[in-house]
Amino acid sequence: MGRGLIVVLMALLGFAASAQAQTAAPSSRFANWTTAIVAADWRDGADRPIQAFDNARRDLVRGFLDAGFPRANMVDYSLRPDVAEPTTASDVIDGLNAAAVRGTGGCLLYFTSHGVPTAMVFGNEPRMTPDMMANLVRATCGARPTVVIVSACYSGIFVNALSAPNRMVLTAASRERTSFGCSADDTYPWFDGCIIETLPTATDFLALAAGARACVARKETERGVSPASEPQLFVGAEMQLRLPTLRFTRPPA
Repeated sequence: MGRGLIVVLMALLGFAASAQAQTAAPSSRFANWTTAIVAADWRDGADRPIQAFDNARRDLVRGFLDAGFPRANMVDYSLRPDVAEPTTASDVIDGLNAAAVRGTGGCLLYFTSHGVPTAMVFGNEPRMTPDMMANLVRATCGARPTVVIVSACYSGIFVNALSAPNRMVLTAASRERTSFGCSADDTYPWFDGCIIETLPTATDFLALAAGARACVARKETERGVSPASEPQLFVGAEMQLRLPTLRFTRPPA
């Protein structure tokens, strides 16, 4: 093969490699984050089994994977006991700690459950109080940039306990209000459904929060429920600076 032909082939291969690099999905800013999505209840208000929480867990996993959160550092759990090998609260905490060892860049913790004015249902274990959740988040995520999303009635009770400069906290309701969508007729709790609906087009966590809150308000107005759930948002001083740089990454269409 002549030297000229070799040079031409090398140039063509280099061009192809450059074009491939340009069309490949950009590296995710969440590549080294820990993600945990926990469906902590499995019942409606009358204590009957429903699928809404597990449906949300399944599709939230898909949504956050598509937004650039790696499966290697992601854990998801259902705490329903009516399965062959039920998961316990201890299993969740152990799995979360193990994931946090692998993904040290930041934390996304998402809980969907029922709530009461003082706590959140956490499987068959004692209910998760704000102090308990604050200790869990502190032990798992420390000073890392951390986003905690709590989907439950009265979930605004967690905002004060979780507030810190390195955190964003988003809840489905204020501390005095219920949220909606936990019946056998609902595919997801409404707040979870709004997160799932908003994720494909949200550019970052702030856009996700804004879109989900607008979606919840729209659903509540359309269905005539009251009082409004009033989802809450807290963003610490460090996260106010960091969040605009934490953009979701999706593969090219």
